[in-house]
Amino acid sequence: MAGAMKVLMDIPMREAFKTKGSEMSGRCYGPVCYLSSRKCINGGCSIRSYNLHLHQILESKKKSSLKPFKATSMRMTQERAAGTSIISAPPKILAYELVQGSLVRWSTFQDKQVLETPTAVFIHGILGGRRNWASFCKRLAQEFPTWQFLLVDLRCHGDSAAISKSGPNTVVSAARDVLQLLARLKLTPRVLVGHSFGGKVVLSMVGQAAKPLARPVQVWVLDSTPGQVRSGGDGEDHPAKIISFLRTMPAEVPSRRFVIDALLKERFSLSVAQWMTTNLRPIQNPHGGSSLGHAWLFDLNGIADLYRSYEVTNLWSLVDNVPQGIHIKFLRAERSLHRWAHEDVERIRSAEQAASSEAAGVQLHVLEAAGHWVHADNPEGLIKILTSSFSEPRLN
Repeated sequence: MAGAMKVLMDIPMREAFKTKGSEMSGRCYGPVCYLSSRKCINGGCSIRSYNLHLHQILESKKKSSLKPFKATSMRMTQERAAGTSIISAPPKILAYELVQGSLVRWSTFQDKQVLETPTAVFIHGILGGRRNWASFCKRLAQEFPTWQFLLVDLRCHGDSAAISKSGPNTVVSAARDVLQLLARLKLTPRVLVGHSFGGKVVLSMVGQAAKPLARPVQVWVLDSTPGQVRSGGDGEDHPAKIISFLRTMPAEVPSRRFVIDALLKERFSLSVAQWMTTNLRPIQNPHGGSSLGHAWLFDLNGIADLYRSYEVTNLWSLVDNVPQGIHIKFLRAERSLHRWAHEDVERIRSAEQAASSEAAGVQLHVLEAAGHWVHADNPEGLIKILTSSFSEPRLN
């Protein structure tokens, strides 16, 4: 990896952040500092980011001398391996991961000569997490090296479950969280991708705010419709039933196998049982040695509220009257457990004809050879369909 980033602040951060052997760099916008540590071992490099208030840095090392930082126009350019992930320490909004292509340029927001990095946001479904999209987005970063891909854990999910949230747990509040995160990170995405529950989240994002959304922006709704939720039929895994059963399980379990066996006993599918174990984290043994079992990463009570909101939230009005500069693209999985009613398809087709213009649009795509888990069942086909959204950005 050529060209290490310049250290912009003279702070003895190795002790403060316990990053021995790492190179540190940072930027401050007013009182908020964005720091990154870079550590390379045997030719491989990892990057981890921290969002801290300036007073936290000062308090962590009160005797340290801090040289003044001038927020002048400047650039930082770095060559990196395709698909590099920047994983944040959980901020007060949402936990996130930024997967960046090898040609992404880092710049301060004041440098008008550097084209803003094109950004796509990927939103997981209910009971999922940002890791669901990690492998897929690393492949996208290889295909489109000038792009970066923001993956988030929605409220009550993954690392975001530990972040206290006010207000009801709804589709609207989940969308508002993502918009607040984008504003904090000073990102203006060109593409929004939401799977299942996440599909309604990205639609709600469009309905709530003109900024920080670009115009035009492409909104992909993967195997989800704007209105009534029609999850599978008899013998199929219904999310509400999964949530209800998981709430009867203990907060700490002895093993992943314990969870799989319990779900199989209740006649849930093996694939769903195995997927649920991705929401477990090992309980560290304070005395060393093997872990003391596993604990859930999510807030099941909050997730139950989110799913009830998902079932009743109706966003058809946004599709029937697409705002200027918005292109909504629905993707239906050919073998989806999610039941697409005939009237849903016809309504999308009608909106497709009514909004067929360069200023706004609606489209319906079908992904062959895929069930509801589109990015796992047919990743090649999904990348092919999404490719049109990741064209090279142009200077205005």
